[in-house]
Amino acid sequence: MYEIDAKNVYYRALNETIRSAIKNHNKDLVIENVCGQYYIGTGLSDPDVTLTIHGVPGNDLGAFMNGPKIIVHDDAQDGLGNTMNGGRIVVYGSAGDVLAYSMRGGSIFVEKDVGYRACIHMKAYKDMNPTVVVGGCAGAFMGEYMAGGTLILLGLTKDKNKAVTGNYLATGMHGGSIFIRGEVDDNLLWNQAMTIKPTDEDYKVIQENVKEFCNIFKNDYNKIMKEEFVKVVPKSTRPYGHLYIPGP
Repeated sequence: MYEIDAKNVYYRALNETIRSAIKNHNKDLVIENVCGQYYIGTGLSDPDVTLTIHGVPGNDLGAFMNGPKIIVHDDAQDGLGNTMNGGRIVVYGSAGDVLAYSMRGGSIFVEKDVGYRACIHMKAYKDMNPTVVVGGCAGAFMGEYMAGGTLILLGLTKDKNKAVTGNYLATGMHGGSIFIRGEVDDNLLWNQAMTIKPTDEDYKVIQENVKEFCNIFKNDYNKIMKEEFVKVVPKSTRPYGHLYIPGP
């Protein structure tokens, strides 16, 4: 285990230290006293590397990452998993806006809530199917322009005065799967999206990922699965097709 103290360290210097440690064949890095430093883990590609972070990392944690594992023992800020291509990020807390922006592969597990525009532009390609599981609730525009991948929202932090997501859910969505535990008010949905009942195959995906979530965060799997899920899908694969002038 290789320990790094990030207290009062500028983000560029911290990232240089991390990369130097990995270059010197350190695979298990523990980073203490993190406080808002940007770009931790950005562009790393060694699948044997694990970064364990104590403190709150700044924007774009794990951006463009392709293989490593990042574990955050606190909240995380905006842009977590931005254009992530592979690997895993686990957050023992909440995460900010634009979680998993344009994510193309790997998995993200967040114990509590996420902010606005979670999984905007998330996509899949061939055997790459990014997966995001959020234990709490989400802000507005979740799944905006989503083209692929799997998003599971459990709503475990929801109370009677709180909606599981904000408005404009699945705006511009044209692919992928969104599964939400419990009921979803149709007024939260973009008018070109709808909810349907998940299939048996869908439930296999849900069960597999909820089990993983429960193993990580020590939740009661059976209690979570007592409540049914809905699936959010686009009404069309070309949600803005009506805006274009047809060709000759």
